[in-house]
Amino acid sequence: MNTDADGGWSLVVPLKPLAVAKSRLAAAAGARLRPRLALAFAEDTVGAALECVRVREAVVVTDDPAAREVLAALGARVVPDAPAAGLNAALAHGARAVRARRPHARVAALNADLPALRPAELARVLDAALAFPRAFLADAAEIGTTFLSAAPGVELAPAFGGASRRRHLSSGAVEIRLAGVDSVRRDVDTGEDLAAARELGLGPRTAARWLPAAG
Repeated sequence: MNTDADGGWSLVVPLKPLAVAKSRLAAAAGARLRPRLALAFAEDTVGAALECVRVREAVVVTDDPAAREVLAALGARVVPDAPAAGLNAALAHGARAVRARRPHARVAALNADLPALRPAELARVLDAALAFPRAFLADAAEIGTTFLSAAPGVELAPAFGGASRRRHLSSGAVEIRLAGVDSVRRDVDTGEDLAAARELGLGPRTAARWLPAAG
């Protein structure tokens, strides 16, 4: 993790309460394993992010007590979802929490469901984002978004959910086009997504929960 007082990215990672997170995964994982997988995804995402040399801090926005404890133990700063008004409000709240402490911080939103995330690939995305006031990375399906950045002095203005790639383009954010950053694009909503993430290589917490169940 970058500890330079003046440098490094602050990542904002939103996480729903585990009881309702990743509902579309229930068909593949079952009702009991689904919330445990949602937490494992977040653990692997945050753990990999904090290992990235470009990252100064990870700020997790969640009201889930179990997630709060586990992710704080990994080194994340956890803030409550005070707006309680959905994903984009949570991300904007997290960005404000970052800049309340560091007004000139470089901020990026990162999905919490990237269980194959690789620190070196995230570093490449962050380096590419430095060139633009706002930039984003589309998901593997090229419909949604897994990453959105804002330079110092620029509002994050998140528009995640559904066809967010189009909305972020329309908002003026520049799309990052890089080969070889599949782990940053592979979010997981369904069993098919999880199989694709497994092909890339699951992080240790997700692998420990999913591989014994998947066989």
